[in-house]
Amino acid sequence: MSLEVAVAVPFKQQGTRRLGDGEFVVALSLDRNWFSPDQAKRLIDVAAGRGLLAREDGEIVAQFDPADVVVPEEYEPDQSILREQSVFERILDALVAAGRDKQEVVADVNERQRRLGISVEAAAALYAREHDVDVADAVAAAQAEFEE
Repeated sequence: MSLEVAVAVPFKQQGTRRLGDGEFVVALSLDRNWFSPDQAKRLIDVAAGRGLLAREDGEIVAQFDPADVVVPEEYEPDQSILREQSVFERILDALVAAGRDKQEVVADVNERQRRLGISVEAAAALYAREHDVDVADAVAAAQAEFEE
């Protein structure tokens, strides 16, 4: 997961699971030159939305063990990780990661959406459940968006 790798780097660099906002931003913008400072701040928001980071007592806290993340030697994140993924994209990513063919999944989900008259997110969640792929985080995010 490219987002997790990009987020892990500042923590790995400092050997910790907690960093100040400024330390995180400097690590990605000045030390690595991967993002502008504003983009690095945006990355914090995106990663927090995906459950990778949390804010506690004025610090950013990794919600995973950065030491377990392998950073390829020539790794450089793509700018696309700065946009938040839709619930459908999250479910699709989970299905592909579980070994399902992306085009097949999209076709099946679209057909199910049309046939049942439901949202694409609901159709994707049903598809995932039928194929024993856990997408509970994405479903919870969809419910939270709906309730807002």
